Amino acid sequence: MFNAISITQVKVLDQDEALEFYVGKLGFEVSADVDMGFMRWLTISLPRDPDRHLLLEVPKPPAMSEETAAQVRDLLTRGALGVACILATDDCRGTYEELRAKGVEFTEEPTAQPYGVDCALRDPFGNAIRITEPTTGPVEITDADRERWRSGADANR
Repeated sequence: MFNAISITQVKVLDQDEALEFYVGKLGFEVSADVDMGFMRWLTISLPRDPDRHLLLEVPKPPAMSEETAAQVRDLLTRGALGVACILATDDCRGTYEELRAKGVEFTEEPTAQPYGVDCALRDPFGNAIRITEPTTGPVEITDADRERWRSGADANR
């Protein structure tokens, strides 16, 4: 039936600022930037994965009522919308250092997990983004891992 996820929506408050962050700092490329009159259709993709796109969309009418849009914007700025995306890398620690040098602020430093090494950041609007260097092969989750996650030691998960 389906063969791929082609577009995932990421809520942003300002599309130009989103471009500065996602393209200028994270290395995405603009795949579409279309003024549709009632909205700006703005998608980005990674150079190595041009078939998957993030739609950078401002919460506002006509997609939703102004009242709902205000609530979504509030949740967004408080970081309450959950993980916007998980980006894969072959070198989490190296990517972390490269992005820190570009001024990206992280909420979690690279940490070894049973599933690989990962870290976390928030975009300028409050979206959580995780960067993961996945482990190859089967993953074993221990009781200690479960307890650490339950206790809130990894609160951004």
